[in-house]
Amino acid sequence: MLRFALELGLLSAVAYWGWSEGGGAWRWLLVVLAPVAVAAVWGRFMAPKSGARLMDPWRFVAEVVLFGIGMAALAASGQPLWAAVFGGLTAVHLALTFALRQRSFAGSDSVG
Repeated sequence: MLRFALELGLLSAVAYWGWSEGGGAWRWLLVVLAPVAVAAVWGRFMAPKSGARLMDPWRFVAEVVLFGIGMAALAASGQPLWAAVFGGLTAVHLALTFALRQRSFAGSDSVG
């Protein structure tokens, strides 16, 4: 549940960044294209049924980068508290994937 909320939060964060960055048509373009770009990358390399799904440790690195983009988007939009909350929840989620043995760098890729 936390993972899904973070994925939606990531899309919301980059859309919010797009809204805060510009005005007029540029604003609307960023509001649409930023989340679409993130969703495309996520769908191609992170989705469980993707033929090009990354394996750990690269999947872990990609998650850190993508969720980091969400944090940066919130911070750049003037929302440092929400950026910190998003980052904290992301750290908890990523730590839980190890604690619950959903991922291991030593073994094969896991479900998750």
